[in-house]
Amino acid sequence: MKIVNCWEFKKCGREPGGDKVNELGVCPAAIDDKYNGLNKGKNAGRACWLMSGTLCDIKVKGKRHKRQWECTQCFFFQIVKEEEGDNFVYHIG
Repeated sequence: MKIVNCWEFKKCGREPGGDKVNELGVCPAAIDDKYNGLNKGKNAGRACWLMSGTLCDIKVKGKRHKRQWECTQCFFFQIVKEEEGDNFVYHIG
């Protein structure tokens, strides 16, 4: 099974060099290394629900705490949760 990050799964184009960077900016999940390796992802690529300013349903979402529950309904979130099983990390602290 190949581990994919959110920008690869959603094909949002917000990764560095992506085709939507000029329009939407680089996604913080793709460049912020604070959560690097969490759920086996690159940067926050498999913990995007912990970041503010990520893309969801073609709209940049704001504050992390206001939307974190919405992220639990995301198909990508569910895939990561299933793939990681008992090692899944939902939140920090």
